[in-house]
Amino acid sequence: MDVEAMVWLGVMIVLVVIELATMGLTTIWFAGGAAAAFVSALLGANVILQAVLFLVVSVLLLIFTRPFAARYINRGHVSTNVEAIPGKTAVVIEEISNLKGTGRVRLDGNEWMARTEDENQVIAKEKLVYVLRVSGAKLIVTGKE
Repeated sequence: MDVEAMVWLGVMIVLVVIELATMGLTTIWFAGGAAAAFVSALLGANVILQAVLFLVVSVLLLIFTRPFAARYINRGHVSTNVEAIPGKTAVVIEEISNLKGTGRVRLDGNEWMARTEDENQVIAKEKLVYVLRVSGAKLIVTGKE
């Protein structure tokens, strides 16, 4: 095995190890390009052809297989923790008034400090609110009609 083939084999192994460590679909496409360059080096292709094959195969794999792979790998992704909170409905357990610095809501059995997006909006106890976002340890909410 010549030096060029060993270099491509090393590049491929490093890229696969990085992919296995991150599982982010970031380097696997280039590992495929390195595999093509490795095979071409074994068959005696010159360095320029090896580099061109590496680039072309990597780009083709990236363009044609990444959307398919990303769709099926991320299909089961469920928002967790803070990601899952915006869009939910909470119950006001203490009047929400930004001017008074008051407001608490109950969401999924947990109590949260709450503030409204509109500084002048006051939301009474027992009302339903819509969670817009999480800001630190507070929920930013708006009244639900």
